[in-house]
Amino acid sequence: MMSARRLQSTNQLGGSAGAAHRLAQINPVVAPAGRRAPLLAAIATLGVLGISGCAVGPDFVRPESTLPGQYAATSQATPSAAAASEAEAALIEADWWKHFQDPVLDDLLARSLERNADLRIAVARVEQAEALAREAGGALLPQIDLGANTNRSQVTTVGALALASNWPRVRDGRSAALSTSYELDFWGRVRRGFESVQASAAATRYARDAIRLSVSGMVARNYLALRAYDAQLAVAAESLASRSESLRLVQTRVDAGLSSPLELHQAEGALAATQAQIAGLRQQRELSENLLALLVGSPELKIAAGDLRQLPLPPVPPEGLPSSLVQARPDVRQAEETLVAANAGIGVAKAGYFPKFTLTGVLGSESKTLDNLFTSGAGTWSLGLGLFMPVLDFGRTTARVDQATAQQKQSLVAYQNTLQTAFKEVKDALVGLRENVAAETAQRARADAAEKALKLAQMRYEAGYSGYLEVLDAQRSSNDALQSFVGARQARLSAAVDLFKALGGGWQDPTPRQAVANAGERAAEAR
Repeated sequence: MMSARRLQSTNQLGGSAGAAHRLAQINPVVAPAGRRAPLLAAIATLGVLGISGCAVGPDFVRPESTLPGQYAATSQATPSAAAASEAEAALIEADWWKHFQDPVLDDLLARSLERNADLRIAVARVEQAEALAREAGGALLPQIDLGANTNRSQVTTVGALALASNWPRVRDGRSAALSTSYELDFWGRVRRGFESVQASAAATRYARDAIRLSVSGMVARNYLALRAYDAQLAVAAESLASRSESLRLVQTRVDAGLSSPLELHQAEGALAATQAQIAGLRQQRELSENLLALLVGSPELKIAAGDLRQLPLPPVPPEGLPSSLVQARPDVRQAEETLVAANAGIGVAKAGYFPKFTLTGVLGSESKTLDNLFTSGAGTWSLGLGLFMPVLDFGRTTARVDQATAQQKQSLVAYQNTLQTAFKEVKDALVGLRENVAAETAQRARADAAEKALKLAQMRYEAGYSGYLEVLDAQRSSNDALQSFVGARQARLSAAVDLFKALGGGWQDPTPRQAVANAGERAAEAR
């Protein structure tokens, strides 16, 4: 069905008023069955006039955006013409998580979008809203009802309304008829109402999409957290092996009288600290896995161990990303459709200033006996036109118009605020991605330096040039640096997820994903 917002009036008020004047001359009558064709033609004509009448109230026009044309560059360099062209070619895509090229993540997202409880509730709300829209659309066309009746009655012979004695007192009656009562929508009240309900249904669909985006973002972030715990456990396991070997070496030196028992106790304490760290990381991983099970809707979910450092880095957005991308965000579209619904509500309220025309019609048969009910002489029909218009309502209609106008103003402010908030979130995500990339680079350099220092400290201790305290400090620094690097990698990947969400589902990069992933891996290896 064509959207009510797209219906344009082709008649002037004078034409509709003239039709109303002509219709007002029609009185309810009863005619033989041979007159049914003109009756049906008249009903159809009146229906067309009602549907094609003018619609009062403002037509919706999307507010002009006050946002800058594009986002600031993610680096200090000025975007080139080729980069700007690439940014314009970037399109929103729904399956943004596939940039991570992780089959486990793809499976988790697929299951969550099918089983997540919040998303299933949102889908049911969409079904309800669409059913309401279909119901409201039915008001654009006449409703035809079928009625049948049979009765037997007895009249008095002595009352004031007594009939002649030769007339039968007991009478039978049979009737069957199609009837309708239809509002002629000359002023667009019904159409504006349908437009409002349609917009509300669309807003519900975008609310579902917003929940879908939120659920997918939470699943991705928690999955990255789980993989970060896996990487940290791997680092801790390496530290545990190193400290176990150090304890064995110290024990040998103590037994040989080359080291004091103090160094042995220090080595034992360092080993116990690493064991405690591993226990804490295992706990956090299981809690993260339990949360993923809830989001995915699979209580029995178990995820095999992996490593965050093995995930390919997602592509960096092109320079000069257009700010218009945020207009495709589900929450922005939802706010826009809410504004459309509020705008149509003004037309519904303003239609109260004008008369309301109601067309009624009955087409059927009536007879004493059932045998004659559908014969040619039993046919009846009637057609009527009613008019209703408040003459003195003490400002009620004006108050309704003011309420609808105020609601439209609120929706307009909410839409503008949602748009600005979306722009701000994208800017924050771009800043977060840029700075987390820099932080990860620094943490990688720190981890490399700490690893070299640990090797030197171990060599110096084994050669007897330094005490074991220097080795302990180097081990602690190396473990902390590697754990911090894993945290920086997680923050970088999470920042990419935040950017995908802020853009409403990510951007469609014209560069092939595999080529981007390979380039990212080569760059990571070079660092």
